Amino acid sequence: SYKSSRPILKLFPTEGKKVIIGPGDDAGIVELTDDLALVMGMESHNHPSAIEPYGGAGTGIGGIIRDIISMGARPVALLDSLRFGPMEDQRSRYIFEYVVKGISDYGNRVGIPTVGGEVEFDDNFKFNPLVNVVCAGIVHKDEIVQGIAPNVGDVFVLMGGRTGRDGIHGVTFASEELTSESELESRPAVQVADPFTKKQVMEATFEALEKVNVQGLKDLGGGGLTCCISEMADKGGNGALMELTNVPLREKGMTPYEIMLSESQERMVFVVHRQDVDSLVQIFDKHELTYSVIGQVTNTGRMVVTQEGEVLADLPTELLANPPIIQRDAKKPVKKEKYVEIEDGAVDKSLLKLISSPNIASKRWVYRQYDHEVQIRTVIKPGDDAAVLRVDDDIAFTLTSDCNSIHCYLDPYHGGAGAVAEAIRNVVSMGSEPLCMVDCLNFGNPEKPEVFWQFSECVKGMADVAKKFQLPVTSGNVSFYNETEGITVNPSPAVGVAGIMDLDNIRTMDFKNDNDKIILIGNTHREMDGSEYHKAIHGLVQGNAPKVNIEEEYASAQAVLDIIQGDENESVTAVHDLSAGGLGVGLAEMAIKGDIGATVDLLNVPGAEGLSASEILFSETHARYLITVTPEKSEEILGNLKEKNVPAAIIGFVGGDSLKISYAENDIKISVSELANSYQGVIEKFMA
Repeated sequence: SYKSSRPILKLFPTEGKKVIIGPGDDAGIVELTDDLALVMGMESHNHPSAIEPYGGAGTGIGGIIRDIISMGARPVALLDSLRFGPMEDQRSRYIFEYVVKGISDYGNRVGIPTVGGEVEFDDNFKFNPLVNVVCAGIVHKDEIVQGIAPNVGDVFVLMGGRTGRDGIHGVTFASEELTSESELESRPAVQVADPFTKKQVMEATFEALEKVNVQGLKDLGGGGLTCCISEMADKGGNGALMELTNVPLREKGMTPYEIMLSESQERMVFVVHRQDVDSLVQIFDKHELTYSVIGQVTNTGRMVVTQEGEVLADLPTELLANPPIIQRDAKKPVKKEKYVEIEDGAVDKSLLKLISSPNIASKRWVYRQYDHEVQIRTVIKPGDDAAVLRVDDDIAFTLTSDCNSIHCYLDPYHGGAGAVAEAIRNVVSMGSEPLCMVDCLNFGNPEKPEVFWQFSECVKGMADVAKKFQLPVTSGNVSFYNETEGITVNPSPAVGVAGIMDLDNIRTMDFKNDNDKIILIGNTHREMDGSEYHKAIHGLVQGNAPKVNIEEEYASAQAVLDIIQGDENESVTAVHDLSAGGLGVGLAEMAIKGDIGATVDLLNVPGAEGLSASEILFSETHARYLITVTPEKSEEILGNLKEKNVPAAIIGFVGGDSLKISYAENDIKISVSELANSYQGVIEKFMA
């Protein structure tokens, strides 16, 4: 993938005052406090999960956890960004069930909380599910290690699981289109997960980092020993000599080719001085882990592989670590679908149907299977705009993942920009300042000019928003070839964003108190194309996705942060960003979560002139937030927003047991219990 994507990825901003390590290592690192840093990475395991969902998802989790460990950090949180076929389809339900189970079993057994994520269901992902995972860890700044072999004469020590035939051609398999035969032919390319060995590997690694002078550390992921050893040597400006007979094997008769390309799980490579080998392996013995010295660092700049002294391979490390770049053609696809005009139905029925669509409805079925309490850092659990995790007595960090695949299909530039914008809105809604971003870019075959155009446009949009917010992209992953027999996945640039905050500033989305005023920040435009309303109510995907106005997005976010962090911060009782489903879904979610109603007048919505009730309620215009504030401070806060030239208005107040919405002469009233009944239990019914 990277030989296609590298020229485009250079558009991302990667530097910032808090960035310690940017893209290029196993994970990115940014500063949290004077002493601590946040390590974050994101990976995909799409093809393996299509073939063997339980093992595919489990090994995806295993791989990203090892990436965090190999930077010297202890993993503290997992998030997932998932795409599946429709819930009505039996095979899609099967893949969904076992992907969630694979993530849950692996994370729970290793003792890392899964604290959030997002799920989207669409016909487009029926044959190509997307399984993207974010992992975050915390490390003392003076304990960071890198995947590097800096000193000639040092040795490579392989530790952990034995090397078998599973996962051979895992990355090659990930870089080709699936076919109906893939399930049988490619099953050996799916690695076998072993969370219990992972736990041993993790604890042994931390003990080794504490007690031994480790020079370099890297996990064995895609490409196995071939990629790991050559990349470490190249990063150190050195070469490597490797002896295959020293690699501990799980199976007999493995060829050199199989040994070098195996992607068997739970393996790490340590680079240490020769005199430190004994103290290192004592730790591995204590943890009952297999290990072996498999080679040494040389000054040749070449990767040499031998078997019983016979040279089998001799190549420049730079050729392996930095492959040639291919300049792909990009061409805007010609859209052939005819635009269908829509007649609006009853708003109350539409809202109830919308919040019961699987893409909007409660994802409790997913996250109740995850242990999000382990490690007791989790302050705000799954179900809000973002998860919040404690760093110390004063500081917390937020985590979220986002992507709207339909928006990206209709308009890759604004869809990509919108993914970053929504993730930023989510962390801002919790009261935190955006800190860094990771991504997992899921697309079809880049050899097709139309697909490469989608990819290029998405990255441009993402980069433009990230630059405006000075949000560095510290790590990422590209997953191409997500196609099966001519069906290409909708472009899905999944984004993970972390924010940093004072614990005192945490805000949640639920309505709290009677008579709190509801303020809508940001203008609403007629942007229904690509909306969940079009898809869930009318079965349509058409037109142009909502546009991201980057200046407005930035102004809204800064205004919300200023209010939460300012003198009036105790007056702000709830914050929620608007995204899928628009204002109607935002209000419903706040009412359901708080178990309290609200009264709203749509004619007070900024920018609502000339729009229908459905357009005001269900448009998915960006740069909008709902906040509730105490009545006595509402006019003062509104005045401050207007001074900053941020569109805002009081649209109603909290109270009662129903959501009452008025529009000119028309009023609707839906009880909170009826909203909750529509919103909850939807996925449970399908999975029963």
